[in-house]
Amino acid sequence: MTILALDWALVIEKLIMIAIIVFASLGIALYTTFAERKVAAILQDRPGPSRAGPFGLLQPLADGLKLIMKEEIIPNAANKWLFILGPGLAMTASLMTCAVIPWGSAIDIFGRHVELQIADVNIGILYVFAVVSMGVYGIMIGGWASNNKFSLMSALRAASQAISYELAMGLALIALLMTTGSLSLKTIVEQQVQGSWWNIVYQPLGFLIFFITAMAECNRTPFDLPEAENELNFGYHQEYSSMKLGFYLFAEYINMIMSSAIMASMYFGGYDLPFFNEASVAPNIAAMIGVGTLLIKIVLFIFLFMWIRWTIPRFRYDQLMGLGWKTLIPLALFNMLLTGAVILAKL
Repeated sequence: MTILALDWALVIEKLIMIAIIVFASLGIALYTTFAERKVAAILQDRPGPSRAGPFGLLQPLADGLKLIMKEEIIPNAANKWLFILGPGLAMTASLMTCAVIPWGSAIDIFGRHVELQIADVNIGILYVFAVVSMGVYGIMIGGWASNNKFSLMSALRAASQAISYELAMGLALIALLMTTGSLSLKTIVEQQVQGSWWNIVYQPLGFLIFFITAMAECNRTPFDLPEAENELNFGYHQEYSSMKLGFYLFAEYINMIMSSAIMASMYFGGYDLPFFNEASVAPNIAAMIGVGTLLIKIVLFIFLFMWIRWTIPRFRYDQLMGLGWKTLIPLALFNMLLTGAVILAKL
């Protein structure tokens, strides 16, 4: 009876944590759209959203209400069930990534020791790769099911772009795994917390490759070729409206948030705050400071994503593929060989 009670308590604990992280991610994604428009306005010397609520803070709620109130349209020639499945799959895959991210150290609540991570699986990075690959299927299915030639071309672009840049991303991660010796994100973060340096010191080239490929995986400018409106009429979600379109747009922002969290965890110490002595404060307070530290790192990465979007023009498609195959993959292979040589030299 005690074992069953403990199992149910653990299940309830994990369900509560899933709900908190999912709704927090949706809330952050909602206001990331507002931040995107404000950053664009600053870089382009204009005010940006300023009418809906004080300082325009209610603009994301107005945009969300507008999407909900719009008419749901499914083209007659579209494959209805796949047309609905596409945005749902993209949204679900983007949210599933949060399961293995360590958001902070453990806290004590009502006598229970609660880890601020939904699942500490020993193949966490492989799980992230698997989920990211599923998100690409959401774009491909939506583009094909629309029965629109521009949407289909966009889906083909998304597939080829994902294959090209996931290879470079995987090779960059192999060098990091050679350094850390673990696939668990929790273990990688703890190694940085207990060590003297973050992994960015050991893997600067690997981080640069990972960051560039993460922008390509998130379809962020200058890698947003699957939704290039100047040549594909809005791309894979051209035929979508209302919340189906909203799911695609939200999935992009949630992917950006999760990519930022993964990069912060793997290369920048995760919830580690430099020069902070955790023993000097209560454990729960130290854990909350760690969560805040990780969120600040995520916000800085998101700002970098936005800054690049509104600064660098979109690539041509041949430039996109050339960068992936002719530059990033050779650099990732060189980084992997260099890391192996350094490790052998230390043995």
